[in-house]
Amino acid sequence: MNRPELFDVHTHLQFAAYDQDREEVIKHTLETGVWAVNVGTRLDTSRAAIELAEKYSGLYAAVGLHPVHTHESFHDAEELGSSTAGGFGSRDEEIGEEYFRLAAHPKVVAIGECGLDYFHLPEGREKEAKAKQRSEFLKQIELSAELKKPLMIHCRQAFGDLIAMFEENRKLLDPARAGVIHFFTGSKEEAQKLVNLGFYFSFGGVLTITGDYDEAVISVPADRILLETDAPYVAPRSHRGRRNEPLYVKEVAERLAEIRSVSYGEIAESTVENAFRIFNIT
Repeated sequence: MNRPELFDVHTHLQFAAYDQDREEVIKHTLETGVWAVNVGTRLDTSRAAIELAEKYSGLYAAVGLHPVHTHESFHDAEELGSSTAGGFGSRDEEIGEEYFRLAAHPKVVAIGECGLDYFHLPEGREKEAKAKQRSEFLKQIELSAELKKPLMIHCRQAFGDLIAMFEENRKLLDPARAGVIHFFTGSKEEAQKLVNLGFYFSFGGVLTITGDYDEAVISVPADRILLETDAPYVAPRSHRGRRNEPLYVKEVAERLAEIRSVSYGEIAESTVENAFRIFNIT
């Protein structure tokens, strides 16, 4: 199998932000030598990710339920479109049989985006919302174990609880390829605990904007580092304020090479190798 120059392990080309030019963006991405995993956040965006993976060689999918979709949360027009935008609304879902069916698809390489997010919780219902997040997250950890596909983890202001859940359910984690901690924002100490649990880490455009995470980036072993854009969000410095795209992952790779004091070529080669390993792509 031919290999790409770079691998964006976490993007969302199925989101509404690309409704006007999705095909053009995808073709440009693939022609530039970038492969990508389009990550689901609900049932509909998970289905759409699979549809793109079926259509294009070099695109893969992740199927999962984002923690903010397990309870009332703020509407994101870039994800869901502008027709119902504005304020908080009910978007709660639960993991059911359809997620299991979709996740078994051969081009689905991970379970997620799942995890914990304590940044936006419904006022007055914080305890209930956290419990619902943990319940739906556990279902996805179990699904990951059943299908032997790694987790794609979202965590915001909840690393303590996240690590505690992993430690409580360690028997369900593959110690060699438990999953990917997407957009890692934790501490060096938290990174080490997650390394010991079998996790990889993906870093994106924020590295080009701030040095706040450089210490954690340096501390992660080279064979656990991955590249991402989280497009359409968090474009790197040269595109800041505009919609992000997977091909901008090259700027992330260049910055990562600077932080770790290695060549761009080394980062490109090792992160592609790591992506093929974690996602079991042959």
